[in-house]
Amino acid sequence: MTFSYKIFITSLVLVTVSGCGMIPGSHFEGIDSGDQTRNLEQDLDNVNIQIIDASLIAHQKQQRKKPKPMSSNAGLNTRHYQYKLGVGDVLTIGVWDHPELTIPAAVQRTAEFDGFRVQEDGTITYAYAPNIPAAGKTVTELHKELVTRLSKVIEKPQVDIKVVGFRSQKTYITGEVTQPGVYPITQIPLTLIDALNQAGGLSEAADWRTVTFTRGDNTEVIQLDKFYAQGDISQNRLLQDGDIVHVNRNDAQKVFVLGDVKKTGTVMLNRYGLNLAEALSDSGGLNENTADANGIFVLRKRNYQQTGILADVYQLHARNIASLVLAEQFELQPHDIVYVTSAPLARWNRVISLLLPSVATLDNVDGLNN
Repeated sequence: MTFSYKIFITSLVLVTVSGCGMIPGSHFEGIDSGDQTRNLEQDLDNVNIQIIDASLIAHQKQQRKKPKPMSSNAGLNTRHYQYKLGVGDVLTIGVWDHPELTIPAAVQRTAEFDGFRVQEDGTITYAYAPNIPAAGKTVTELHKELVTRLSKVIEKPQVDIKVVGFRSQKTYITGEVTQPGVYPITQIPLTLIDALNQAGGLSEAADWRTVTFTRGDNTEVIQLDKFYAQGDISQNRLLQDGDIVHVNRNDAQKVFVLGDVKKTGTVMLNRYGLNLAEALSDSGGLNENTADANGIFVLRKRNYQQTGILADVYQLHARNIASLVLAEQFELQPHDIVYVTSAPLARWNRVISLLLPSVATLDNVDGLNN
């Protein structure tokens, strides 16, 4: 991934250099935004051009608040969850009023050390009840079986069974969490979100948007940000033995700031997002003497096969204070390209035309990494 992104960045830098070389740093004043949009659309039929204004900001906010459809496992129900015993689990078993059937607690020894372990053949052996099948049964089912057997020698036995060692089932939490490791499945239902919390939460370098969930031969991407930001409980999972939850690094969560700014390069998104004003500020701001405040563009790739559109291009007119409010409210997405031009209006479309192959390159990079 690192090598591919180096190629991508190199191509963008070359575009920036070539654009600055062929386009002088002059400015057009008082030009109608509708004319700007039409001029661009005439030459860029596969690009969707939009002006960053109050209506666009309102539309994007509405889209973020729009309810998301829940999947079939929405409303994860753990009320009827029951732990099933497995090989290696350790039990303590006691019978009321029959101390001879209960192993006394010893100093410097734990209940797990003295308990009854589920053997390799899936059985346990207790007094008057040898070779009881235990693996695959719940504690309630094992209790019923043991009471039935002890009833042959003890009148109305009162049996108490507890699991003191959960050894048979485990899940794996890997990647960018505070405490990656192996976590046991116990009598308390363990969900994906619970497991991440038990692992100390996400690290500073974690991709907070998605995690990878693997069960057997099937792997799916869990939209973690939808769970936290939108309460989409369909993203949660009840973990089972052998499940793997992997948290990726945040390396791909970045935008590219190019053109007539003081410091071109990448700006990282954090878990709280990144707006256009922050991206420009982190890049040192516009070059006051040469940058055209009407020529701030955001290029965002689209799925061309599905939409017939290569990219969305958003333009900000930043010549007045009100535009700064719009910049603060325009949320960027990973892999957005922010480009500040010093070109005259008639040739801005040529700059965007040069940038579009870089958007296509980014599509190819994503395809190789997926």
